Amino acid sequence: MRFDHSTTVNAPAERVWAVFSDVTHWPDWTPTVESVERLDEGALRVGARTRIRQPKLPVAVWEVTELKDGEYFEWVSRAPGIRTTGGHRVISTPEGTVATATIIQEGPLGWLFGRLYAKLTKSYIQLETENLKRVSEA
Repeated sequence: MRFDHSTTVNAPAERVWAVFSDVTHWPDWTPTVESVERLDEGALRVGARTRIRQPKLPVAVWEVTELKDGEYFEWVSRAPGIRTTGGHRVISTPEGTVATATIIQEGPLGWLFGRLYAKLTKSYIQLETENLKRVSEA
């Protein structure tokens, strides 16, 4: 299953990217993340791992699998029977900066987890992009 939510932010792409990619500070601006623990040091990079605790969801360890600095990062969390991919994209447009959050759930249990948590997932990524907008524009 795939879930996407985009919002247009009235701030430079560099500012939006700085907020979106600074995962350690997500609990400061979105209630969908209770805690973040980086499992390695330094900047976000391919292979970097982060443990995230979210309300109503199991604790997950995410590993960055793709990164285009200033534009996009993708990370993956695995559990028995499910692979969840989270995408975070920032694109500069004439109307403003478009920020998109994506969740893709795959694997034998991916469709089931996706259906059971569809409402929660949709609300979380919408709330995250709305709060990203608010913080980036401040």
